[in-house]
Amino acid sequence: MTFRIVLLLVLCSAVQSGAQIVKPDTATHWRKSFKSALNLNQASFSSNWKSGGVNSLGFNALLNYKANYKVDRLTWDNEIDLLYGMVNNAGQGYRKTLDRVFIDSKLGYGINKKWGAFGAMNFMTQFAPGYKYTVKNGVEVASLISSWLAPGFFTTSLGLEYNPVSYFKLRISPIAPRITIVKNSQDYSSVDPVAPYGVVSGETIRYEWLAAQMLAEFNKDVATNINLKFRYLFFANFEQFAFNRFDHRLDLNLTAKVNRFINVSLGSILLYDYDQDASIQLSQAFSLGILYTYRNYEK
Repeated sequence: MTFRIVLLLVLCSAVQSGAQIVKPDTATHWRKSFKSALNLNQASFSSNWKSGGVNSLGFNALLNYKANYKVDRLTWDNEIDLLYGMVNNAGQGYRKTLDRVFIDSKLGYGINKKWGAFGAMNFMTQFAPGYKYTVKNGVEVASLISSWLAPGFFTTSLGLEYNPVSYFKLRISPIAPRITIVKNSQDYSSVDPVAPYGVVSGETIRYEWLAAQMLAEFNKDVATNINLKFRYLFFANFEQFAFNRFDHRLDLNLTAKVNRFINVSLGSILLYDYDQDASIQLSQAFSLGILYTYRNYEK
């Protein structure tokens, strides 16, 4: 288990016996919020259990922190969004189930009540190595397909933001150069022997200077104790301007608060990136666990 995973677990283990803490602070221009959750799942069977089953132990953890500054028309919004999960099935060892690192910072200036100009930077990668498992001659073989900074995406963007209501915002960036990083790219031949994640094997970085990006975010309590959050990210490289070359990523999470201490969540990621795979990728996870939130303002 790498240092990055240990750090995430330590932060998420700080979950306290309380579902939500709100401490308004009217003396600051900063609006801060923190959310962490730790969900566990376990199953075990005696050696004579006739219905079948595999002993397993797993968890997933999330951490989200936002710090937003506003004075008059000037805004500075920052977010760190981390997610990691794994399961240990008897006979298979630990395997990753969820993994996301997303960091975003945006400096904006309000034009009117709904529109503003902005400049932003965001970074995406994953914490730990990921593998594709295949069976050859009756033996399971693990092939490395991802890791920390393999791939990693660093994008800067300039454009306009549409914010008609507090729970929805849309960024439109006709200027959005992106750097794709694949550390030790020659190790990912199982993804693509020539250019894994678009980076030529043997090299580390790919530059996409002429590009556009669109980012849409929604975060709202759609019913009592039920929150819906999604983030949609679109990216187009003008140098390879074709419909099947547009990147799409949708992160969706539905969280239901059972009581003061317990929450249930259903999360899914839908991804299309031609440099990774010509088909749509999909992941889904259901979890039950403890959720802790804190913020220094009233909604």
